[in-house]
Amino acid sequence: MNRWSRRNFLKVGVSGLALPEFLNLRAKAAHRRDDEAVHGFGGAKSCIVLFAWGGLSHLDTFDMKPNAASNVRGQFKEIPTAVPGIRVGEHIPGFARMMKEWAIVRSAHHNAPSHRSGAYWNLTGHEPQNLSGNWPASRDDWPCIGSLIWEALGDGRGPVPGAASMPYTLYDGGVANGQEGGFLGLGRDPVVLRPMGEKLREYNGKSPTSGHIQLDLPDGLKLGRLDQRRHLLHELETGSKEVGRKESEAVIRSRERALDMLINPEARAAFDLGKESSRTRETYGMHICGQSVLMARRLVEAGVPVATVYCSAGDLNGSKGDHFDTHGNNFNRLKNNMLPPLDQAASALIEDLKQRGMLDETLVVLLTEFGRTPKINGNAGRDHFPDCYSVAFAGGGIAGGQIYGSSNGIGAKPEDKPCGPPDLHATIFHALGIDPRHMIMNRKGAPLAICDGKPLPLFA
Repeated sequence: MNRWSRRNFLKVGVSGLALPEFLNLRAKAAHRRDDEAVHGFGGAKSCIVLFAWGGLSHLDTFDMKPNAASNVRGQFKEIPTAVPGIRVGEHIPGFARMMKEWAIVRSAHHNAPSHRSGAYWNLTGHEPQNLSGNWPASRDDWPCIGSLIWEALGDGRGPVPGAASMPYTLYDGGVANGQEGGFLGLGRDPVVLRPMGEKLREYNGKSPTSGHIQLDLPDGLKLGRLDQRRHLLHELETGSKEVGRKESEAVIRSRERALDMLINPEARAAFDLGKESSRTRETYGMHICGQSVLMARRLVEAGVPVATVYCSAGDLNGSKGDHFDTHGNNFNRLKNNMLPPLDQAASALIEDLKQRGMLDETLVVLLTEFGRTPKINGNAGRDHFPDCYSVAFAGGGIAGGQIYGSSNGIGAKPEDKPCGPPDLHATIFHALGIDPRHMIMNRKGAPLAICDGKPLPLFA
């Protein structure tokens, strides 16, 4: 197995290879030879991550406990799915209908009870430095899954970025860690798409990034400002003008690449939801969740390796608003506000990918930061619960129609086949043809394995 280290990097550097040649060689070294490949390795070319921000209740969706006491099982009923013997909650009928494509993992767990630490675990695959609280997001953080895949695979096909996220930045008392390129630098930050308010039903959460910003232009850039931005970049490169503090070459190149992307007609077309039929847009749902998931499909179709959709309001806002942090009024909020758009968008995505012949090459992953407590609290809600939660995989070589692992009788802990965020990430890497032991370098030039988990045996 070829693995890269700092010594390898130095050897390449002194050999005179250009950076693109080095990146190409390193990407090739990340892949196993065909005769070394294990089952399901490299079936996917791209990945769409659906992240249920706030903590999706496993007990009310994918891991119902109908025989538990009423203060555990709650108000929702089970419904059958397209796969005999597999049942899910009544308010995710789309998942039930498409169950032949989904693999549900009911035995995920970790040790971080706060939103930001739990999200960090699941977005990066690495243990947070502060398990129970928050810490300032920094370039010393581990990169998010999109940035890690971008680093391992290299740039996307054509003029599109290597990773994108939408429609909100996650907040909870500050910007949530693990959403950016971390120690890989600004050049690996996912392109962020903001929400469009016109004719779309927005979440009610008080997101600091919400508003009437066009979804089809990253970071609100307008074509009329591109020449001005290019001129500024030129001045920064030549040193003819000081703007604040000196920007690094990585910053300049990253911005230049973004501007090139926006000018390129092919790239701009990928970000234009108006090119989709009204019927398709309505199938996904005329709400921010649905249109963001549709945008993710357009981006991977255009060659973006990883698109992440944060499926709820960006700011938890003290547990108020439309998101999965249901400390109070859990059942009404899930039934009326949160589960319908997620269920509609996710099921539309699977059906759309199948019809386009893209599902086998597109891995779809539903993640969340943790589950919710088995016991219903005095506010008819469920609290944070990292001890056990559910995630789901589809496409990209995954064998659908299966349940992996199980929880105990009240969903309080894994009972069979426990797994953690590193294993979930190893599964994603494996599907994309990336060895979980692939080496990347931190800011100090030290080689680190991209993941320390093992792929789950979910593949066909």
